[in-house]
Amino acid sequence: MEGTPQKPMLAAPGELAITFIGHASFLLQIGGLNILIDPVFAKWLVLIRRLRRPGVRLQDLPPIDAVLLTHAHMDHLNLPSLRAIIRHTRRLRGTAPIVVVPEGVEDLVSMLGFADVRPLRWWGRAEVGAIEITMTPAQHWGARMMRDTHRGFGGYVLRYGEQSVYHSGDSGYFAGFREIGERLRPEIALLPIGAYKPDGFRRVHTSPEDALRAFADLRAQEMVPMHYGTFRLSHEPMEEPLPRLMEAARRGGVSDRVVPLSEGETRIFARAGILERAER
Repeated sequence: MEGTPQKPMLAAPGELAITFIGHASFLLQIGGLNILIDPVFAKWLVLIRRLRRPGVRLQDLPPIDAVLLTHAHMDHLNLPSLRAIIRHTRRLRGTAPIVVVPEGVEDLVSMLGFADVRPLRWWGRAEVGAIEITMTPAQHWGARMMRDTHRGFGGYVLRYGEQSVYHSGDSGYFAGFREIGERLRPEIALLPIGAYKPDGFRRVHTSPEDALRAFADLRAQEMVPMHYGTFRLSHEPMEEPLPRLMEAARRGGVSDRVVPLSEGETRIFARAGILERAER
């Protein structure tokens, strides 16, 4: 397994920090809170082996205030990881984090020990401290198994003052990206670029070129790619998505606005869209 875990860089008051853990997993430090999105630390997802180590060891995380889950697929909702995050935060602070989930996913997490479970529908909102969280549409599906198609799915925009971050979850390219941009104007977009071959997979996943179209539709200032290089989920070569993205960004004249993060890398912003300092 490749990759070396690092300790996340901690943000100062007023700063926004984004740490890439791997695949679709991020630690966000925003509004004085620590928020995990789709945290997966597992080495195996049933029969799928992790190929790159998480960029942050779970025991090196700060106490977590909230966990956001975009949908019930096993590469985004991993029960052993969630149990470990709850135990870790209780050890550090004595209380458990809350969890925000799409409607229909509550039963998967309700018995794990979270302090609260908050289900949302598309465009629904929740507040965690001073952070406003809006669930956004996606073009995907939410079933955990074959028949539980009632489960919701989507992405999230997190906002604190002028700072805003969008995590799309899994999605194919669709008109909803433009609507999200018009309604919520996220400054930073975390967008998936893997699992697009064969071509039919693009109905529910974005290729690098699709992700750039979504980035343009969102009218965000910067894009952080995700959902590549960690698990073999489709037929494109594992090393293909990021170079393909950067070449397409160069051709489109936006390569300076695409910010790939290596696993464990933290980017810290004084306010959304303005990079102040970075550490690997």
